[in-house]
Amino acid sequence: MTKRDKIIYWVATLWLALGMLSTAIVQLLKMKEGQGGADSMAHLGYPMYLLTILSIWKFLGVLALLIPKFPLLKEWAYAGFFFVMSGAIFSHIAVGDSIGKIAPALLLLVLTVVSWCFRPADRKIIPVNQ
Repeated sequence: MTKRDKIIYWVATLWLALGMLSTAIVQLLKMKEGQGGADSMAHLGYPMYLLTILSIWKFLGVLALLIPKFPLLKEWAYAGFFFVMSGAIFSHIAVGDSIGKIAPALLLLVLTVVSWCFRPADRKIIPVNQ
């Protein structure tokens, strides 16, 4: 892995972790304002208990991405982030929100893909040769 790829990976991963962590805090505290907060969830038509579920999974996903080893767990975290962010994008589109409301979820989705694509070999699942 080149130095450039390592820098891209860590910048994307740390920015992704910070974004997921900040939205997890907003959701866990059920703050009214903020990306993914209570007002946003009500606007999208989701029940408030979903905030707690999302926040716990986001905290665990960030932990899985940042700790060494456990490549299968990292794959699950990336998949979870991908599904949550793509779901958020489509939810905003479904209710007719502007690109300004969609952009934060789109950014986190892009960061998820970039982090996944540039992850080091020790953070990838090694296929079993048959």
